[in-house]
Amino acid sequence: MGIPVSDENPPYERRIIVNNIIILVNIVVFIIGITFPSLLVRDALTYNDVIETLGLKPANIIAGIALWTILTSMFLHAGWMHLIGNMLYLYIFGDNVEGLMGPARYLVFYIVSGLGAILFHLFSLVFMPSNALLNTQLSSGVNPWMIPAIGASGAISGVLGVYALTMPMARIRTVTFIGFIPLLLNFPAAVYIGIWFLYQLALGISSLMTATMYGVAFWAHIGGFVTGIAVFPLFVDKNKLERYRLWFAYAASSYL
Repeated sequence: MGIPVSDENPPYERRIIVNNIIILVNIVVFIIGITFPSLLVRDALTYNDVIETLGLKPANIIAGIALWTILTSMFLHAGWMHLIGNMLYLYIFGDNVEGLMGPARYLVFYIVSGLGAILFHLFSLVFMPSNALLNTQLSSGVNPWMIPAIGASGAISGVLGVYALTMPMARIRTVTFIGFIPLLLNFPAAVYIGIWFLYQLALGISSLMTATMYGVAFWAHIGGFVTGIAVFPLFVDKNKLERYRLWFAYAASSYL
C-alpha cells in the first residue's frame, strides 16, 4: 500500500487550527522529554522516567490510580519513528476531519476516540490468554499490566475511521519502494484505510488466538477506529458533510 504522502483537500470555510496544534504539542513534548525530561516530570533523569510516570499503566487505571495518564499518554511517543509515523497520518487525515467538525468539536472528538482506544486496550488485556501475559512477563521481566501504553495512534485511528466513512472516494497518494525505486500510487480512502484496519484487526485477533503480544497495542487502534465511527454523528456538521460529499464526488469523476 505504501506510505501516505498527501490527500485531496476540499476548500475549507475556516483555517485548520486544532489539528496543527495537536501535532505541534506532540512534537514539543517529545523533544522536551528527550532533552530536558525534568521539565515534564520532576526529578526525571531520562525520557524513560517520563514514560514511566506519564504513560498509561493498565493496572493503575483499573485501580483508579494516576488517572491523568489517560490524557498524558496520548502525547508521548516511544521514539522518532513512532512520532513521525503518527504525526504524518494526523497531518494528512486530520485536517479534513477537523474541517467537517470545526475546531472545538474536533478536539473533543479526538480525545473521545483516544478514550475508546484505551478502553479497548484494557479489555484486550482482560481477554488475553494467561500464558501470553505470563510469557511476556518472563521474557521482559515486567508485568504486562504495568507496561506503559503511549502514543497518539488510538485517537488518530478514530480520525481514520471518520475519514473512510465520510470521504471514501478521496484520493490518498502514497509512495512505496521497489528496491530503491520509489513508486507513487493513488488509492480511494475507503480502500487504503480499509486495508489498514483489516491489518490491525487480523493482528489483534491473532494476539488473542495465538497468545502472542506483539509490542503494539493493536486493540487500541481497533478501539479508536470503532469509537470514532460510533460517535462521529455527534460531532460532524451535517451541512458541511453534504458539501464535502458533493465535492469529492465531483473530484472522483475526474478520475473516470
